[in-house]
Amino acid sequence: MIYYEKGSSETALSHDDLRMGLFEAFRQLGERRKVLAVPPDYTRLPSRAGELTEMAWEYYGEKLTDILPALGTHTPMTDPQISHMFGCIPRSLFRDHDWRNDVVTLGEVPANYIQEVSEGKLDFTWPAQVNRLLVEGNFDLILSIGQVVPHEVVGMANYNKNIFVGTGGSEGINKSHYIGAVYGMERMMGRADTPVRRVFNYATDHFAAQLPIIYVLTVVGVNSRGEQQTYGLFVGDDFEVFDRAAKLSLEVNFVMVEKPLKKVVVWLDPSEFKSTWLGNKSVYRTRMAIADGGELIVLAPALKEFGEDKTIDRLIRKYGYFGTPHTLKAVQENAELSDNLGAAAHLIHGSSEGRFSVTYCPGRGAENLTREEIESVGFQWDDIDRVMRRYDPTQLCEGFNILPDGEEIYYISSPALGLWAYRDRFDL
Repeated sequence: MIYYEKGSSETALSHDDLRMGLFEAFRQLGERRKVLAVPPDYTRLPSRAGELTEMAWEYYGEKLTDILPALGTHTPMTDPQISHMFGCIPRSLFRDHDWRNDVVTLGEVPANYIQEVSEGKLDFTWPAQVNRLLVEGNFDLILSIGQVVPHEVVGMANYNKNIFVGTGGSEGINKSHYIGAVYGMERMMGRADTPVRRVFNYATDHFAAQLPIIYVLTVVGVNSRGEQQTYGLFVGDDFEVFDRAAKLSLEVNFVMVEKPLKKVVVWLDPSEFKSTWLGNKSVYRTRMAIADGGELIVLAPALKEFGEDKTIDRLIRKYGYFGTPHTLKAVQENAELSDNLGAAAHLIHGSSEGRFSVTYCPGRGAENLTREEIESVGFQWDDIDRVMRRYDPTQLCEGFNILPDGEEIYYISSPALGLWAYRDRFDL
């Protein structure tokens, strides 16, 4: 059922608009006794989820007893991040999700279903895992809050991904990522109906019906002025609310370029991107737009690690971003990688498969990744100061730019908010 929806490619929702829409949905839901909020973490800052969570706390007061950021494999939020994203909500309400230890399994999606949706490529079972707080907290309302946007693992982010990955366990996260990687992310990005989403939907229908989850979904993009704009708010409890948000997201977050891009420059905001685990969105979201033999330059002033989890960081350093055949062979030959299929999936996602070059330009501080580290995993390195003198983000506009010497580049300031492709690589 949809409790509230407002959005279009022309809509610009203010803070007050979001508050009015959210409160209208809450009124329809009726009285609640105990509420859990599951927003994204700081890596999804533009989602407006922080404001929406604060509004939920304002509405429910002491009945909102717990806030569990959907960390997935990310590191727990710091106090400054919580304050910046969630305003004046008491710190005592926040819980850290431990994806390796603090989960329960609701049920298992059978192997024959995995085989069916993966076109015969895989045949393992998939556990529907969630943080135990969702099951044992005795809540009569769980608010799953977040942004719908094109995504490399599941096609379109959010909806039940926020539950089964954001609060999921290591086996569920690893296997879901691997299903998407083996199936092919270029076949999924920008689509609401994908093999991974079908697995999540199966789990929702068969194992999670008892959880009182309401989805609060935003659609946020970058407008023609280069400003972030909130295009939609959708509140409901089933796939239909997600599907409507996904259709709007495809309108506002998807850019079809008229020709393959020879050189793309991406800026990674230092407050959001400190690892290639996240920073490789610059690779994922542009890969269908970049020409064969093209170049991706990633300006990453805060880049200090590969994986946000110590185990994943070590595996990335060991096996690198060297393409699908290399990674699949490594999975077959190394138990440590086959036991961490999410890391293996990420290695596939982060490789250009040799089709275009990826040059990372990390900051020059003591904590930043070095040239040797960058090159050891299969990327190229360049000096950020030198590159930014030529490609100054403060002087570039979104999209195509012609430099004084005639060079044409394509600039992207927020890779997490979009998907770029040219027609030969994306069939609407």
